[in-house]
Amino acid sequence: MMQFNIEKGSDMVKDFLCSTCEEQELDESADYYCGSCKKCYCCKCIHMHSQLFIKHSPYGRGDMKKWPVAKKVEDFLIKCDVHKEKNLEILCKDHSQLCCNFCVLLNHSKCKTVMLLSDFGNNTSTDLKHVSDTIQTTLAELKELQNNLEASIQGVQSSFDEQLHKIQETREKVIAALNMLEKETLREMKDTLTTIQATLKSDVDKCATLQDELKQLGDAILEISNKSRQELSLIASIKYQDKIQLFKNYWKNFVKVKPSINFQPYSDIVQYLSKFSGLVRIDQGDPDQIIRIDKKSEYDGNMISDDCVIRDFCVLPSGQVLVADMNKVKLLNQQFKLVSHCSLSNAPLSICQITPSEVGVTVGKEVQFIKVNKSQLVIDRKLRLEHSCYGIAHHQGDLFVTSGCALYKYSLSGELVSKLHQCKSGTQVKCTVEKCAVSPTGDKLYITNSSQDKLLTLAMDGSVLATFMDPILKLLCGVHVTPVGQLLVCGRNSNTILQVDSKGNKKLATLATQRDGVNSPCSVSYNNNNGSIIVGQRDKNKILVFKVQ
Repeated sequence: MMQFNIEKGSDMVKDFLCSTCEEQELDESADYYCGSCKKCYCCKCIHMHSQLFIKHSPYGRGDMKKWPVAKKVEDFLIKCDVHKEKNLEILCKDHSQLCCNFCVLLNHSKCKTVMLLSDFGNNTSTDLKHVSDTIQTTLAELKELQNNLEASIQGVQSSFDEQLHKIQETREKVIAALNMLEKETLREMKDTLTTIQATLKSDVDKCATLQDELKQLGDAILEISNKSRQELSLIASIKYQDKIQLFKNYWKNFVKVKPSINFQPYSDIVQYLSKFSGLVRIDQGDPDQIIRIDKKSEYDGNMISDDCVIRDFCVLPSGQVLVADMNKVKLLNQQFKLVSHCSLSNAPLSICQITPSEVGVTVGKEVQFIKVNKSQLVIDRKLRLEHSCYGIAHHQGDLFVTSGCALYKYSLSGELVSKLHQCKSGTQVKCTVEKCAVSPTGDKLYITNSSQDKLLTLAMDGSVLATFMDPILKLLCGVHVTPVGQLLVCGRNSNTILQVDSKGNKKLATLATQRDGVNSPCSVSYNNNNGSIIVGQRDKNKILVFKVQ
């Protein structure tokens, strides 16, 4: 009775077929629907229908609301997404999920509130207008996201092409350098060849001269041998001895030593080049490059109440800033204006990014997940743990949570993976394992011990790699790692912000002090979107922002 036409680049367009023509195996679009007959008719067949059924009132395409729901649409809505051959018949209210019989059997047999859809009857009202508007809005946003992703693909391709050009340039430079080395080596060899050949040519000439002289001497001796010329014989004898000695010298120097040109290649060049994995290096930045502070800005931290204790920040890729403050989490725009906020059951102590639009917040003995949806904060699921929750960090699906005296590793579903670190003081003193952070490469963890003003650097198995202390750092309470691995810490009682080397061994720089307006800093964070350091303070209702040079 109906067919669906799908055109490329357009939405699915449904069309009803004439029931009478369809019986004759003809595909003719219907122009009318008769509610009494429950059939569709084309313009030709409707005339016969009208003559046979005078009292029937068919509806034209201008009154499509009174036409039936297309079978294709009905199947699309009623079929189970998982078990395609089954119809949706049940609603699990525990999970707000539509189910077929197989879904209930496999996944919802232990759920408490499972109801048949037929039990809802016709009394359940649904604002389809709102649903339709929301779908259209979401489609527009999805299209925008798709366009952004496609633009990102093009951007990545452009950067790839640019880097490919750099690789080719680097290759040409390496080849040019090798060509220059080859040219200089050949020049040096030719100079050596010329020098050796000139020396040998000189010696050849000397030998030829000696041969002539010896031949003349021999001829002269033959001439005077039968003549009594004692004086000439003495001269000939002495000349003979000189020439023979000269010959012996030539023989000694040039017969035993055979000159040749040899070279030894610099194997160091090959060994040096073999150490590289490629012609270019992907630059992730230097984790120990010292940060230089430029100008400072201040923003009001109150926004909602007169009391403000900013315990932690989280900067999203969008540039929006989430603030853990008192018993609230606040969402600020890039100008630090309040956009949204939500109240929690207790004071949030630490906050970290999970996805580009989701964060985890430590509250009491829980990790509360909060999503950012259209610049609004939405309370999501929570993980209830067996210990107090202080610091939190996330890396590639691993969740790191501190209890005040220990560091734990969890999965995002709340499953305990391991206890990585436990305070060895022998007592359950709080704040020995307070805040935590993880390196961008995921190979190191940093934890603060505010009771002893220590910063510990751990390997991913929990072993201690380094311990950092500095007299200028009092009540160490905040730790943060920038996207390139630069390590920032703050001391609340010393009013200082320090940069520590990525290994956690030594201080690289004092970035800001009380002279710069820092007063009881509780948290420090880096905004990669605009290159700035954000400082939250306990005793002063101001958010400090230091622009980085």
